[in-house]
Amino acid sequence: MGPLTAFAVRPVGVRFETQEAQEQVMLFLRQHMIVNVPWAVLAIVLLMVPSVLFPFALGLFKLPFVLPMGYVIIGTLFWYIAIFGFVLGNFLGWFFNIYIVTNQRIIDIDFIHLLYKQFSEAQVSRIQDISYRTKGLLPTVFDFGDVAIQTAGELPNFHFDRVPHPDKVVDTVGDLAKKYKKNL
Repeated sequence: MGPLTAFAVRPVGVRFETQEAQEQVMLFLRQHMIVNVPWAVLAIVLLMVPSVLFPFALGLFKLPFVLPMGYVIIGTLFWYIAIFGFVLGNFLGWFFNIYIVTNQRIIDIDFIHLLYKQFSEAQVSRIQDISYRTKGLLPTVFDFGDVAIQTAGELPNFHFDRVPHPDKVVDTVGDLAKKYKKNL
């Protein structure tokens, strides 16, 4: 399994904080890689702004004063630092928002920002209903969609957003729930 893997069945070497000794990871999921394209394209466009738009704007609008070159350099530097922060925040949000399905439970780890993460879990025995939705041209072409898992009681329902192969995810989770019910 590579570092940018978005879908892995029975991955080797995947561990998480609360994993129990006999617990096996059945699925490791992230959002599909294609969901990164919009912010990556925006970042590329924003990277070109200082070299294309700033000289054009300064030539178009005559300022009544001369802008010191140090100001231009510092402004451009801050521009690139802001773009770096934008790219880093989006990448970390994609990379650390993961969904794990084990033989005993379902885990959703949401990375909100650098200092906050949310960990949700539900036992396989509490699963009541599983469904998925693939809506639109890109999700159909690239085979990704949203998986909804309803659980019993006051436990939270799980939504795996824009994961690859949602049909396989539903099949795997459904098979785990059936095996558990059969063993009762």
